[in-house]
Amino acid sequence: MHIIDGRKIRGEILSKVKMEVAELPFKPEFCDVLVGDDPASVQYVQMKSRTAEVTGIHFHKAAFPASITTKELIKEIEILNKIPNMCGIIIQLPLPEHIDKKAVLDAIDPRLDVDCLGSVASDKFYNGYDSQTDLAYPTALACMALLDSLNLNLKGKIIVVLGQGELVGKPVSAMLRYRGLNYLAVSSDTENKEYHLQQADIIISGMGKAKYITGNMIKSGAIIIDAGTSESGSGMVGDVDLESVKNTASYVSPVPGGVGPVTVAMLLNNVLKVAKGRKNF
Repeated sequence: MHIIDGRKIRGEILSKVKMEVAELPFKPEFCDVLVGDDPASVQYVQMKSRTAEVTGIHFHKAAFPASITTKELIKEIEILNKIPNMCGIIIQLPLPEHIDKKAVLDAIDPRLDVDCLGSVASDKFYNGYDSQTDLAYPTALACMALLDSLNLNLKGKIIVVLGQGELVGKPVSAMLRYRGLNYLAVSSDTENKEYHLQQADIIISGMGKAKYITGNMIKSGAIIIDAGTSESGSGMVGDVDLESVKNTASYVSPVPGGVGPVTVAMLLNNVLKVAKGRKNF
């Protein structure tokens, strides 16, 4: 079994982003809005801040107390939308329970919605996506980048997308469709899940079920892109039981170190995309 090294792929994407950012006539700004002081959220924002600065993208700090109201937060986002050279705004989730998540996400200017979680950006993605100019969900882009790193001909392969969540399964299915590839979307309601998994040449999983996929569930030589994350006693684990599949799978992306690092690189690539298209604003 070969491990697909997400950190290496992240490095390749970020060095390309850095090179292209240096060629821009201005310094793009990126903002990850933090509400409250959840330790995991704080850590994620700091990591994105450091990664952005490494590529030459300026990180705009916006942190608000957990007591902020939906109305106040929307006002703050409207101010961020108007910052010169702003090329990407995301909201660090989860938000405190009293805040209307949909209203807040929809307050982001759709042209700056680099997470694609607002209604307008999401609708645009599902109604015809141009990979050259349009924004797409960073985690789905990361899954495809890991798969593309293997340089395989995907035509005729049996691809199963496990889970149909908003961040992974649903957008990954759309991207496969846009590429004209055959895939089967498997959700909790799908009958004969085990049969479909055993037929799959490629499995892209975003279920969030710890170590769900074991060696006896897959065919020999299967490729697995694991985008599922769950907390366990020993830290973060994916949907794949790595130890169990090591003698059966040909390639697996690990958790951590697979989809996660590439997701951040794809997020910043989206910021670059916005920056390159800013003359059209």
